[in-house]
Formats: sequence, structure tokens, C-alpha cells
Amino acid sequence: MTLPKAEVRILRRTSELEGKGERFIPKPLTSISDTGLPQLWLQDLALKILYFRGYLTGFDMAEAMTLPFAGIVDQILDTLKREQFVEVKTQVGFGEGSFQYAITEAGIARAREALERSQYAGPAPVPVNRYNEAIRRQARGRPSVHPRTMRLALADLVLSEQTFHRIGPAVNSGTSIFLYGPPGNGKTSIARAIGNMTLQEDMYIPFAIDIDGQVVKLYDSVNHVLASEEEVSPNGTGTLRVGAKRDTRWMKIRRPFIITGGELTLEGLDLVFDDVNKFYEAPFQVKANGGVLLIDDFGRQQVRPRDLLNRWIVPLENRLDYLTLHTGRKVDVPFDVLVVFSTNLPPRDLVDEAFLRRLRHKIQIEDPTYDAYRQIFQRVSESKGVKYSDKGLAYLLQEWYIRKNRKLRASHPREICDQILDISRYLNVEPEMDKDLLDRAAQAYFVDI
Repeated sequence: MTLPKAEVRILRRTSELEGKGERFIPKPLTSISDTGLPQLWLQDLALKILYFRGYLTGFDMAEAMTLPFAGIVDQILDTLKREQFVEVKTQVGFGEGSFQYAITEAGIARAREALERSQYAGPAPVPVNRYNEAIRRQARGRPSVHPRTMRLALADLVLSEQTFHRIGPAVNSGTSIFLYGPPGNGKTSIARAIGNMTLQEDMYIPFAIDIDGQVVKLYDSVNHVLASEEEVSPNGTGTLRVGAKRDTRWMKIRRPFIITGGELTLEGLDLVFDDVNKFYEAPFQVKANGGVLLIDDFGRQQVRPRDLLNRWIVPLENRLDYLTLHTGRKVDVPFDVLVVFSTNLPPRDLVDEAFLRRLRHKIQIEDPTYDAYRQIFQRVSESKGVKYSDKGLAYLLQEWYIRKNRKLRASHPREICDQILDISRYLNVEPEMDKDLLDRAAQAYFVDI
């Protein structure tokens, strides 16, 4: 599937145009009521920030709360000052925003009372109903893939035409894909390519969500990649936006691609309450909203596959997920996630047919043919600087595969070439596919069980 550079450029431009959908841009805030949050709650947040960080100017406070100073933070600080919870210590520049504020004894008492309810002292959250509306609107902006964009995204992989044409409809479904087959044949690479295909568009997510006064932290610096206009602030509590005329509680990110494997538990698929800090962390599928969630090594989790799929049935069918607060209250959020299950275990050993029927697309990733194996070996050897030889490959196949009844795997060429490079550096010889280096590499790599 190697494409000429000119064609790649044309396809990339075409895919960018096809990805244009409805654009969601959070409206700018002009008053406290626009935030959707109670003024008393915002006052408590400001006091907690001052309690932890000491002296702050009005502009610093606005940055820490990710709210505009004019019309919102200035009003909050004026109220706190009148009630003698904060006081102005000095002025470090021009304008009201340059006043430096400090928390008073009365303010410390109120801040401690607020901290007993929640230790959260970061960017102001967004009400859950506004978050839900934003995710639904941005779901309509998901790009569709077509054969030409597929060939661009999968150009580095050697796949059969049958497998290739089954991936595209699965991606466009935006629901669920079940990738299965022997290990080492590129299921994770295919999932990553799917992510690259579908995640070209940016989207907005809030740093945190408010559910009736309970805070759910959504932004995750490990799993979310900020778009070009976003820049992490020096103090790490929020972001600095360059020329952004919008509600700055929202962060512009690349559509997420999140991987979870053997560490996944049922508890990790619900709101995770921090008993010490008294706020929540969003689960994997909420962090992946608008993007792709890859469940790698499906069947090797600490929870039974049947129980895991039971948890996914309603979200996959209704595109709606239900999360539970520690108080017992349930809240619904959109489930705009393409879930990719990847496993090298036989499907019949995981779940029964009725459960597999719930998954929209099932794609078997089979062992490569001899011709496909040769194509992979040629590409890998060229990229790694190993001198390729058809004669050497024929010897490798005869001695180490056919004679030993060993299955071909798409990952073997890369790993054998790595062995050749290691051995050639040790022997101080040119890395090439001669019999001696191939035998040494195969002996070091393969394990006969």
C-alpha cells in the first residue's frame, strides 16, 4: 500500500476537507450567571485557591479559575472583600486586576469549611448539562472515512484487501470493533491507525465538570493532547489561551485515543471518588468521549469478559452512559466513543455468541501469507538498514518456519531485523540477511515450546 508522495499529499488534503463538520466553540462569558455555577460556590473556590497559593493578583486569580476577570472574577473578589474574607495588600501594576489579594482570618475559616466538603481548587468546572450538549454537538462533526483516506492511514501496514475493506465500515459506525486473531499480527497497530484516521479534528472539553456541586476532573494530561492554540500555564493549574474569545474553562484538544489493558476494572468504568481530596476523576470512557477507546488484551483484565461486556451493553446500544456518585445518585452522559476490543484469545473462550452479537463489527486479523510476509520484511529491512535478500528470506522460511512448522507473524520481520542489528554490531560486520546472521537471530528470538 505504499503511495507516491504527491498522492499522499492529495489524499491528506482531501481527508482534511471531508472531516469538516459542525464547529462547536464555547461562548464567551460576560457575567457570573453565564457560568451556570452558584456565586457562593465560586466564592468558595476563590477562597480555596487563595488559601493554598497565598497572595494573588486579580489577574492571577482569573487565570487560576479560568474565568474572565472583568465582570466575573472582579465581582467575586469585590464581594469577598466587602464581607472581609479577603483584603487588598498592594498593587503591582495598573488597573484593578493588578491589586494583590490575601485571605483574612475569617476567609481562612470559610476556606477550611469549604475544604472539608471538597479539596478541589482548580479551574472552574462546567455544568454537566452543558458538557452533554457540547459532546452531542461535536459528535456530529466526526469525519467519515472512505477508501482513499483508508489507504493513506493504513499505508504502512500490509493487509489483505478483504481485511482492509472491512475496517472502513467499522470505523464509520463509530460504535464498536472487535479485533481478534493470533498475537503479533498488528491489531494494536490497526487500532492506532484507526485513531489517526478519525481523530484529525480538534474538539473542546472542559477541565472539570460540575454535577450539583460535585466536581469531576475530566482533563488528563496523559491521555489528552492540547491543540496548537493551547499552552499549559507555568503554575500548572490551568491553561493560557492564545487569542481565544470563548469560555476559557474549555480546552481545545486533539480527539482522544485512550488505551487501557490488563489494569481495567469495573470500578474504573465509573466515577472514581477520591476520599482524601473529595472530588471525582472521570472514567476512561468519559475521557475518551469524541474519540477512540482501545481495550487491549481483552480477556486478560482483572474482571471477567462477560461482566465487562455487560457493563458496555447499554452505552454501546443507546449511546448513553450512566455514572454513579458516591451519594447513590446516577447521572447520564453521552457515550460518543468508538470502542475497539483487541484480543489474541479465541472468541469462544471469552464470551458466547449472544454477547458477541452486541459488538457491531468483528474483524479477524489473520497470519500473513508468504507474499505479505515478504513485503513486510522488505519494508522493515529497508527502514532499519538491514540489507535485504530474497535468497536469505527463502532460507529463513525453509529452516525456521516450514521445517519447524512455525506460524508466520507480521511482527517477526521487525524483531528478526532487530536481532540482526544487535548481532552485527557485536561482530562488527554489515547487517544483512546471510545464513549465519539469520541463524543467530532466529536462535536468539524464537523459543520452541
